[in-house]
Amino acid sequence: MDEAVIYAVLSAVEEIPAGRVASYGQLARLIGRDKNARLVGRVLSMAQFYGDYPCHRVVDHAGRPAPGFPEQIPRLLAEGVPLSANGRVDMKKYQWRP
Repeated sequence: MDEAVIYAVLSAVEEIPAGRVASYGQLARLIGRDKNARLVGRVLSMAQFYGDYPCHRVVDHAGRPAPGFPEQIPRLLAEGVPLSANGRVDMKKYQWRP
């Protein structure tokens, strides 16, 4: 994987403020790779090898947390981002708008 892409994704993630979320597709668009939401997810799955990034602030387009990331929900809740009864973040209310 291209190191420039990795650092572009991680730099975008660093910009998401506490109490807000972004989607994988939104981050892909921000780095100029509109159709690469899955690439963003792949980069985030390896983020721990590059430092400490707020990857818990990234959800899918419908506001669903990442499967296999048990720390994500408690971290979102700690930042004041609640999940609805169906386990999703309200993207209209909590989505980051850079």
